[in-house]
Amino acid sequence: MRISVFGMGLMGTPIALKLAQENFLVTAYNRTAEKLNPLEEQGLTVTTNPQTAIANSDYLILTLSDAAAIQTVFLENADTFFTGKTIIQMGTIAPEESKAIAKAVQERQGQYLEAPVLGSIPEAKKGTLLVMVGGEETLFQACLPIFKTLGQDPKYIGVVGQAAALKLALNQLIAGLTASFSLSLGLIQREKVDLDKFMGILRDSALYAPTFDKKLPRMGDRTFANPNFPTKHLLKDTRLFLAAAKTVGLETTGLEGIREIIEQAIALNLAEADYSAIYQVINPGPTP
Repeated sequence: MRISVFGMGLMGTPIALKLAQENFLVTAYNRTAEKLNPLEEQGLTVTTNPQTAIANSDYLILTLSDAAAIQTVFLENADTFFTGKTIIQMGTIAPEESKAIAKAVQERQGQYLEAPVLGSIPEAKKGTLLVMVGGEETLFQACLPIFKTLGQDPKYIGVVGQAAALKLALNQLIAGLTASFSLSLGLIQREKVDLDKFMGILRDSALYAPTFDKKLPRMGDRTFANPNFPTKHLLKDTRLFLAAAKTVGLETTGLEGIREIIEQAIALNLAEADYSAIYQVINPGPTP
């Protein structure tokens, strides 16, 4: 299979490298040439020309930052037709955005799947991402060699829009769990409750989530550098969820408060920090 990956960001680079390691013929596209150097050193074909990346492959994987980037980088630079090509959109975007992209691709005689993932750089490198796919099931089956390279048990979710909605629902939990744990941890620390006793009871309860232990060292030391998922991306996904939730009539007041906390973290110059940096807002302390 010939595959072009568009966007060498936090996820695009390890995804492209993992596919190349499994002997797919990979072309890596990025607007900034410097980001392509590590991939070229690994033997991948690289280009800063989207037309070249489109022409090189039958499968086009999009790992761009948002729907606007897909429009600007991919759709506006594409040839009139995608005949014989399958576009796989793997970023986190809104359900309606995914449907609009699918329509644009299909109008140009291409095929479209949405395939957002749960996981970050370590999982992408190991091929253990949780891959969720929306679109035609027969097309999902045809693309299984790609999906199984990136995740051991890819899931077919349903029509276009449903996998995008599921990904937003999961990322909303990231925001909610991190904010709730930060608040509880802040009270524990300020009341000088023994941290080990708190965590021991929490781990033995139905309230526990593994992300609490994963983020505890960062919060305890207030070290938020070298993120796999930065605060700015959590804000983008939270805003997308809020818009989608309001469209279907959900009450979103609680999440709106968390969005404000994330925005305050951005204002503290923590946009590029690990998203657990929202702890700095919830339990103010020395800024790293």
